[in-house]
Amino acid sequence: MWCIGGILIYLAIKKEMEPTLLLPMGFGTILVNIPMVDAITEHGPLTTLFNAGIANELFPLLLFIGIGAMIDFGPLLSNPKLLLFGAAAQFGIFFTLVLANGVFGFPVNDAASIGVIAAADGPTAIFVANTLQSQYGGAIIVAAYSYMALVPIIQPPVIKLLTTKKERLIRMPYKPGEVSKTTRILFPIVITMIAAMVAPLSASLVFFLMFGNLIRECGVLDSLSETAQKVLANLVTIFLGISVALQMQAEKFLVLETLMILALGLFGFIFDTFGGVMFAKFLNLFSKSKINPMIGAAGISAFPMSARVVHKMGLQEDDQNFLLMHSIGVNVSGQIASVIAGGLILTFFG
Repeated sequence: MWCIGGILIYLAIKKEMEPTLLLPMGFGTILVNIPMVDAITEHGPLTTLFNAGIANELFPLLLFIGIGAMIDFGPLLSNPKLLLFGAAAQFGIFFTLVLANGVFGFPVNDAASIGVIAAADGPTAIFVANTLQSQYGGAIIVAAYSYMALVPIIQPPVIKLLTTKKERLIRMPYKPGEVSKTTRILFPIVITMIAAMVAPLSASLVFFLMFGNLIRECGVLDSLSETAQKVLANLVTIFLGISVALQMQAEKFLVLETLMILALGLFGFIFDTFGGVMFAKFLNLFSKSKINPMIGAAGISAFPMSARVVHKMGLQEDDQNFLLMHSIGVNVSGQIASVIAGGLILTFFG
């Protein structure tokens, strides 16, 4: 486990992969695997942090305030049909759940928690795994955040495999509609109400995400919005990484199931990308104005990494093909959809 902790630290520093999370998680992993250490006793600091922030789901929820404050829903509001792509790109979650339970024999609570890895949404994965009391929380969290960081490596070959060069060259002119301030303020409120009615157990996740966005859009809390985006998000992520390390003890992590979870998470992540791309190709069968299928891949929750990957791939095919605003719209819809999907999983299996 010391080696695994060292690898996490290496990835954080050398490869700059989610450093605010992987660095404290890696250092914490080394600590919790030192015999007789007092930090993991019943009243030790790591145990106290875990109980205060992970066991009651507080840290993931606070992190959502920061994420919500970072998100601009403007591109989505100016083209609401992009919401459909976010929903389509959650296909991998439920496919992985069925695979983990039906083929690999994981108990349904663990299978449901593993399925959420596919969304590449770390906070939701933590929230669901802890709520369902999965015994593989450490492996699930490592997988979720690792695949978030590996979006630029995993998604491009999958996208190229699913699309033709002609499809990747499709240009999509961006004609943003004017989005009023009133609409921007009402959107997070309405989404919270709808999500709470459709999937009641997603209410907490959606509320904190949308509350962060409301802080951003209200126009009277600029300093608080900036604090949420930078200070709060970074501080909570550090505490999150340290706390999660408590579940990285050798007897819990070094088991065959960990490798299975990592494989299932990767499989689900690929199928989420598959779902988004294929949905765009399906719409093109009936649409006169063609959609570049690559933007469907941005429907996962890894914001804004996935949108940037799609935009970069568009420019590689055609240096005048600007897909950023379209892919950003799809990406933020994926953020909403993954949270609601997590709530649905809790509703069905909680």
